[in-house]
Amino acid sequence: MTTKAIGRFLWGFLALAVIATAQNPKPTKEHRTVTMVLDRLTTNLENDFVPAAEAMPEDKYSFAPPPTNGEFKGVRTFGEQIKHVAAVNYIFAAAILSEKAPVDVGDESGPASITSKADVLKYLKDSFAYVHKAIATINEKNVVETVRSPFGEGSVSRLGLAASVAAHGYDHYGQMAIYLRMNGIVPPASR
Repeated sequence: MTTKAIGRFLWGFLALAVIATAQNPKPTKEHRTVTMVLDRLTTNLENDFVPAAEAMPEDKYSFAPPPTNGEFKGVRTFGEQIKHVAAVNYIFAAAILSEKAPVDVGDESGPASITSKADVLKYLKDSFAYVHKAIATINEKNVVETVRSPFGEGSVSRLGLAASVAAHGYDHYGQMAIYLRMNGIVPPASR
């Protein structure tokens, strides 16, 4: 290849690179609001938690580790873990909205009448929809304003309640992941 040919090739390559760069607009910096950040936190939990709840067969919703295999006496069953998280989701969201929970939370255990896997999953999914509704009301002006604590006296910030949804949910998700693995099921988020 001659020097002229190499030069033409390089100029042609450079021209194509400039054209390609011009056609790919630079991404604009996204402004994330506190609402967006908190909603994403809840969505992340939901995207791990719901598939884990769906992964366990219905006949295993009553599973709890046997008391002979560690300190598991009196722990919640798999299904009870899910109902508890859903009930507490409702409690946190209702506190954010300064209203009474729209469903029976059964002293943080969920309604005793909900027993089938389908009903437990509906209760769970509906609780996440309610949390998203509550988080949509949080903004830069009210994020650290306090509301009445749903657990006793005092007050807590909306930010604290919204963050507690994920903290509480992931605590129980960890337990559910162990229950799934004890039943030979790899949690969907680990596949």
